[in-house]
Amino acid sequence: MITGKNYIGNKLSNKGKETFNSYSPNEFKMLEEVYYSASEDEVEEAVSLAKSAYQEYKNYPGEEKAKFLDAIAAEILNLGNDLVQTAMSESALPEGRIIGERGRTINQLKMFAQLLRKGSWVEATIDKAIHDREPLPKSDIRKFRHPIGPVVIFGASNFPLAFSTAGGDTASALASGCPVIVKSHPSHPGTGELVASAIIKAAEITNMPNGVFSFLNDSGFEVGSKLVTHPEIKSVAFTGSFSGGKALFDLANKREEPIPVFAEMGSTNPVFILPEKMKNSSTELATALAGSITLGVGQFCTNPGLIITVENESLESFINSLSSLITSAAAGKMLNKGITENYILKRNNILEQKGITIEGNSQNSDNLGNPTVVSVKAEIFINNPKLHEEVFGPFSLIVICKSFEEMKTVSEQLEGQLTATFQAELSELKEQQHLINIVKDKVGRLILNGVPTGVEVCSSMHHGGPYPASTDSRFTSVGTDAIKRFTRPISFQDWPDDLLPDELKNGNPLNIWRLVDNVFTKDKF
Repeated sequence: MITGKNYIGNKLSNKGKETFNSYSPNEFKMLEEVYYSASEDEVEEAVSLAKSAYQEYKNYPGEEKAKFLDAIAAEILNLGNDLVQTAMSESALPEGRIIGERGRTINQLKMFAQLLRKGSWVEATIDKAIHDREPLPKSDIRKFRHPIGPVVIFGASNFPLAFSTAGGDTASALASGCPVIVKSHPSHPGTGELVASAIIKAAEITNMPNGVFSFLNDSGFEVGSKLVTHPEIKSVAFTGSFSGGKALFDLANKREEPIPVFAEMGSTNPVFILPEKMKNSSTELATALAGSITLGVGQFCTNPGLIITVENESLESFINSLSSLITSAAAGKMLNKGITENYILKRNNILEQKGITIEGNSQNSDNLGNPTVVSVKAEIFINNPKLHEEVFGPFSLIVICKSFEEMKTVSEQLEGQLTATFQAELSELKEQQHLINIVKDKVGRLILNGVPTGVEVCSSMHHGGPYPASTDSRFTSVGTDAIKRFTRPISFQDWPDDLLPDELKNGNPLNIWRLVDNVFTKDKF
């Protein structure tokens, strides 16, 4: 049942005087449920509980934390159709998408539970002492990853389940041993509260310390700002717009003790189409890209916002095919009113720029996301920074280059990206190694003959990229390595075996893989 209240640890609370309603993008009106923005006292209480919980939770064995994550997954599933219908109502996303996203959320939790049970993620490293080394003895030094403390997670508008209350950020932070305070997204507070109730129930079932999880509402920026600047918060994770992520990053760096903000802020995800590929697969390319541009009404951080190609004999055919598909595509309901208005504004700003040609444009509506594809000559694109900006929605800009040299110049002008895609024949790839090397320095993921939408949750996935795609290109928000964002290395020098963490003891009681004197082994010694 949705109460509109905040979870301060395991209790519901509504001390704040400010309230708000969520918005129905299906009906273009406010919903009836009233939500209480967290008060300053509630923020303080949530942080205090998280600080206290951390002192216990950081030392919990991996198996106990794994049981907690598994219990969260089970309790989310136990919410049944209420969760699905609430998420649909608050996001305008179809039932199949929500059910699929629920599955992804559950699988992410189970993935981190499995990671904890295997245990080797801590990267235990041991260099044994050499007491008789000349000219100086060598100390016994051992290192592993240790949780950093209470973490704030910001829910994402475009993933009400998989990147929000119990999404990948929360799952990886809890797996690391860090308590989590979620700042809910005001686009889907009801969905968030239902999931929060599942987390709280799972915490109680598995005897987690009170404060290991809290959930705070706010329709504005006040609560989020208080959390990020609170001296007991040690890290922040955010998925959303560049302006939102950069604001949090700046706040965190102005603190007396700066803390890391792991913000994934989107990108234009350029797709480079080389001539032979276009000649051999013009229609198939247009179909694949039209599907990627319009998927989810374009509301993915990996939407292909740029298509970069060289003038060739198949270009007109490709553009005509893509134009036809985009023009016939249905305009869709976007996630919320603000996103719709921002899409229309940014799209129109592009359309007003010099040298823009509209190639495909579906029916116009002030309330919908209208799929649009435009083109521009590369020389104009290079000299107009406004054309480099992300348009969050079903929009893509075709950049037409005169030559491969001009394509290289375009690639050099690009900012950091989450992804880049090459549509090319093998022979073309071998001839364009210089271009590929330029692009490699700009991205977190390089795709061949595919589309950027669709982010596989696995150990090899890197979902991040050079700034401004993310605030730290060394880390990912998807996959098992996401846990590293909420840990730090700590070394133990010359400690007795019985006082070391289990991960570093001679007998290897956890039976994990460790790097011992530069050899990976599970052996005891």
